[in-house]
Amino acid sequence: MSSSVLFDAPGPKARARNRTYAVVGSAAVLAIVAFVIYRLAIKGQLDGAMWDIFNYAGVRNSIAKGIVSTLEAFAMAGVLSLVLAVLLAVARLSDHKPVSWVATGVIELFRAVPLLITIYVLWVGFFTSDPLWAVVLGLTLYNGAVQAEVLRAGIVAVPRGQSEAAYALGMNKTQVMTTVLIPQAVRSMLPTIVSQLVVTLKDTSLGFVITYEELLYAGRQMASTILVDGENPYVPVVLVFGAIYVAMCLALSALANWIEKRGRRAKTGIPVAETQTAAPDMGGGAGPAA
Repeated sequence: MSSSVLFDAPGPKARARNRTYAVVGSAAVLAIVAFVIYRLAIKGQLDGAMWDIFNYAGVRNSIAKGIVSTLEAFAMAGVLSLVLAVLLAVARLSDHKPVSWVATGVIELFRAVPLLITIYVLWVGFFTSDPLWAVVLGLTLYNGAVQAEVLRAGIVAVPRGQSEAAYALGMNKTQVMTTVLIPQAVRSMLPTIVSQLVVTLKDTSLGFVITYEELLYAGRQMASTILVDGENPYVPVVLVFGAIYVAMCLALSALANWIEKRGRRAKTGIPVAETQTAAPDMGGGAGPAA
């Protein structure tokens, strides 16, 4: 039996004790789940009538409208935040100190201010009649600041020799940044960028605070206005809408993984053509065999 410096293989007593802990812990978790289900059943939240509300066309239309509004805000905020992130990352790495200081101040400010406060201030001060733009710009400022630090870390992580080689070829700093550093930074930091985009998708739910009719707002309206046998269908609404959020986040992660795998399979550089060498004809070679 081999063991490492950081881990000692458990002996017979330790394995028996671990199995006991696993059985007891699993039993405790199952007991808690059973208790929660029992309490929900007593309240009538698991009755079939509670779930029948999703068969109504009005409810399905409300869910569809909420999904479209959520994806609309996410698409706009996702694109704008990535554009802002590139600008802030490049500005923070600028050789001009005032530009770098301003970019650093913007990044630190919007990373420190809670996103809900940013959205609320934008809504009250500028976009009272159009909450969509308050949500989009709030998400753009916060996530752009976070993504800027991600991109900056990726740019700094690129080996210095590559930028030096690009300068040696006669490229200026803008060309080095756009053709050498940023593409490699995006590729290396893609998992982190996608993780932050998932956060952006989930943070669209903050729009319900300013009455933006996204998915969470639609769910809250349904749970508070629909009555089934005198009870509001809170649990079915939470489970269904939670499953929708999970499905959207998983779809975004799957898309990012597909893009990353394609990037890994992509061949770089110019392929070298295969050549065939033939024996030189010296003349007077032997003729075909009879």
